[in-house]
Amino acid sequence: MADISAKLVKELRDMTGVGMMDAKRALVEVEGNMDAAVDYLREKGMAKAAKKNDRVAAEGLANVSTDGNFAAIVEVNSETDFVSKNEMFQDLVKKIATEIAKNKPASMEEALALKTDKGTIESELVEATTVIGEKISFRRFELVEKADDAAFGAYLHMGGRIAVLTVLDGTTDEEVAKDVAMHVAAINPRYVNESQIPQEELDHEKAILSEQALNEGKPANIVEKMVIGRLNKFKAEISLVDQPFVKDPDMTVEKYVASKGATVKSFTRFEVGEGIEKREDNFADEVMSQIKK
Repeated sequence: MADISAKLVKELRDMTGVGMMDAKRALVEVEGNMDAAVDYLREKGMAKAAKKNDRVAAEGLANVSTDGNFAAIVEVNSETDFVSKNEMFQDLVKKIATEIAKNKPASMEEALALKTDKGTIESELVEATTVIGEKISFRRFELVEKADDAAFGAYLHMGGRIAVLTVLDGTTDEEVAKDVAMHVAAINPRYVNESQIPQEELDHEKAILSEQALNEGKPANIVEKMVIGRLNKFKAEISLVDQPFVKDPDMTVEKYVASKGATVKSFTRFEVGEGIEKREDNFADEVMSQIKK
């Protein structure tokens, strides 16, 4: 039997909302594999799909900057949330986004070497680390290009905790594109439309839904129809254009942009810290280590 830690059980509970014993039982059943445990709980009808991003965290800010037909979305990390309120840090994040959009580097190495009024982006990160007293790191960026008859939509949530950049074809109305960016920030779709969903992901979801329906005791001839319906619902939930528009739930995002003569080409959403495991310090252990010194 796998050794299941209390931390792992808590992580699964936070992700799925199930009880402690159910979480532990699922982890034991799959020998501690977190993703398999989520699937196990879903198959038993005990949990909805869990977002992997829910078990990660970090601090810092994201930002968006446009320059003609190019735009950049960036994320810069710090060790504590307190730093995101620091004016020097905020200005640095904005400067990095501006320089990326303007100079269009092809890699992080090129981005760090970009010249600024004080040196380079890399040297300014080092200076900020020294002045602020925390490690400041430029984590990622994405450059996006649009056509002349298209519009960028930029939106920052909570001052940059979430940053979204959208591109709409068929309109130059940035307010419409910003409305879609606000929707993306709030609802967090994963794809523009269902054609972008990988077949592997659909097959995986179909297998879970089939097992779920069978566990509900449904006859085989009914299971297939149930799975088709639930799979269609799943595709609509994760596809931007099929979601109810956050400002007017009576219409989908696709219908909203169509009413403006536009279509959604792409979106990029950066949420600060997604994909980074946050260090968890044990305060009691830290105190004891200081006493022993």
